[in-house]
Amino acid sequence: MFTLAELKSATRDFRPDSVLGGGGFGTVYKGWLDDKTFAPSKVGVGMPVAVKKSNPDSEQGLEEWQAEVKFLGKFSHQNLVKLIGYCWEEKTFLLVYEHVQKGSLESHLFRKEGAEALSWDTRLNIAIGAARGLAFLHSTEKQVIYRDFKAANILLDADYNAKLSDFGLAKMGPANGDSHVTTRIVGTYGYAAPEYMATGHLYVRSDVYGFGVVLLELLTGLRVLDLNRPRGEHNLVDWARPMLPDKKKLRKLMDPRLEGQYPSKAAYQIAEIILQCLEPDPKTRPSMEEILECLEQCKGIKMKPRGKNTARDHRTHSNYGHRSPLHVKKTGSGNVIGNQSHHAHINRSY
Repeated sequence: MFTLAELKSATRDFRPDSVLGGGGFGTVYKGWLDDKTFAPSKVGVGMPVAVKKSNPDSEQGLEEWQAEVKFLGKFSHQNLVKLIGYCWEEKTFLLVYEHVQKGSLESHLFRKEGAEALSWDTRLNIAIGAARGLAFLHSTEKQVIYRDFKAANILLDADYNAKLSDFGLAKMGPANGDSHVTTRIVGTYGYAAPEYMATGHLYVRSDVYGFGVVLLELLTGLRVLDLNRPRGEHNLVDWARPMLPDKKKLRKLMDPRLEGQYPSKAAYQIAEIILQCLEPDPKTRPSMEEILECLEQCKGIKMKPRGKNTARDHRTHSNYGHRSPLHVKKTGSGNVIGNQSHHAHINRSY
């Protein structure tokens, strides 16, 4: 447990030039601590940390701070961001995390033109790391529902390994044989599962829907919601979903920054995983462990050298006959997800 004075010293009194980012809870500052004593240290000395400080007028303060301490204080996993400590003083709530060097997936995937694009292998490794983190949460003794899975909450270390962050909305999963827990509707529109948006019923596999949305963003390089896109393309899920089962259309959906440098067979299998994640009924969505297994199989698929067989290979996989290792019968039902929830109240969006 840190004092407010210690964290002021570690961040140079929360100087504006030390800001790493922010969200609904508050602002995140870069600070420095001695790596043995955890005492505040000078810039560049010891270990860098990320200090999240609540906004005075944030309605999310105490409740989300408690959730972060509860979950990250209890669980440790290579694909979850590490909580180092906390502070509650003068009605200010602070959390101290390991500093994750490369920032969020969102900042890399949607950064402006001219920046280096994420390669196919890097995107797949990020998806696998995030899937491992979610699978771990879902398989704990009391299943944890993350509830706010999105590109902004996936942090990347120096080697682009994924770490889930921001557990302010996490909930313990259903108990006593129940299928779901009922909660107020919070989260980020576009990533939140339709059944949760419509009813407040939260299932473990509500997280799987959000994972499918992030996989779709990784494939296309497009944000789930963007009003600057042409009419009819504002909502990525509604627009892209009917095209995912068709290999020709899928090729047009792929992020052009990949410049075709990806194995089409793996891309097609991932498109099928996305369809299964986006199933309207949470019961028909695969588990995160099944998804993780399938993604790891996709990692073993390498690009074929371009040659005479390209056209024949394309016909073989284009519209029929190929199924992913998940073998979920119902995919690509064509139902538009989330129509009923366009006007649902969301308490949180970054």
